[in-house]
Amino acid sequence: MTVIKLSFKPKQLTKKLLSGLKDRSYDVVVGRFGLVEGEPMTLEAIGQQYGITRERVRQIEAAALASIRKSDSYQEEMTAFEELKEIIKSSGGVVNEDEILEMLSKDPVTKNHIYFFLVLGDQFEKHKEDENFAPRWSVDKETSDTVHNALDEIYKKIGDNELIPESEMISRFLSYVKDINEEYRDQEVIKRWLNVSKNIGKNPLGEYGKSESPAVNCRGVKDYAYLVMRKHGSPLHFKEVAKAINEHFGKKTHVATCHNELIKDNRFVLVGRGMYALKEWGYETGVVRDVISRIIKKEGALSKDDIIDRVLKERYLKKNTIVVNLQNNKYFKKNKQGLYTVA
Repeated sequence: MTVIKLSFKPKQLTKKLLSGLKDRSYDVVVGRFGLVEGEPMTLEAIGQQYGITRERVRQIEAAALASIRKSDSYQEEMTAFEELKEIIKSSGGVVNEDEILEMLSKDPVTKNHIYFFLVLGDQFEKHKEDENFAPRWSVDKETSDTVHNALDEIYKKIGDNELIPESEMISRFLSYVKDINEEYRDQEVIKRWLNVSKNIGKNPLGEYGKSESPAVNCRGVKDYAYLVMRKHGSPLHFKEVAKAINEHFGKKTHVATCHNELIKDNRFVLVGRGMYALKEWGYETGVVRDVISRIIKKEGALSKDDIIDRVLKERYLKKNTIVVNLQNNKYFKKNKQGLYTVA
């Protein structure tokens, strides 16, 4: 992500804004926002430092911020706050907190200074994190409400295991915000809006889906294997799967570990000779005789050649393996027409 260069120096601006505070108020603000050390302090930690209650620290902080907002320094530096407002507006009007801070600086302490400005400025509205949304900032209430409603509606329509290409997800989003300002009809803006939701996520291949889906929130070899096979579109040998995980995601995977994960996970079906397919492609589990039985039950009595042809569409086997299974009269029998049925 390219960092947006600000026309002002955040640390110098902070120094000017805090210049009118008394010592204790100054220390509380600096500590609470991590403006020096980089690690914001809790109310309790500051209270212990001064021998006062958490509530008293909160009161001092609130009074200090109110004092800054009334100061001449704050009014004199209003152009800096307007600049931040324009950045958020051009980024979509509502932006994930982590994302807007990352857009403006890579330095943790500088990010704390920018966060301090967002809290201080009347132009910005903070939306606290909840079960559906990440912490975020907005400067346009109407757009913010529209985006939040659209994210809720889109999530309801996504299937539990559905994966949606980025271009399609952007199109879906646009269909829910038809009346949005033309300036926001930009794919980068829409991707930022999607990043506001905690319910909708994006997997390492750039596909969107429900955040709780293992195909989106990948936690191990089996989930990366699923993505690799889905991307490939046809059965793969477990050695190829392990190699592809390393190539696509940079995650070194032992062949044996990969094989064990494929065996244990019911999303995958062994189709013969170390080859695995995805169950969602229509493959079913079972040994060769199970496959033969399903085919005969579905289509009726069949000749040996027809059975071989159909089994080979589901399994990677030698023809002789299929013939040997057909000759087991415990499971199959040949009728007077020379066709095989289930015994």
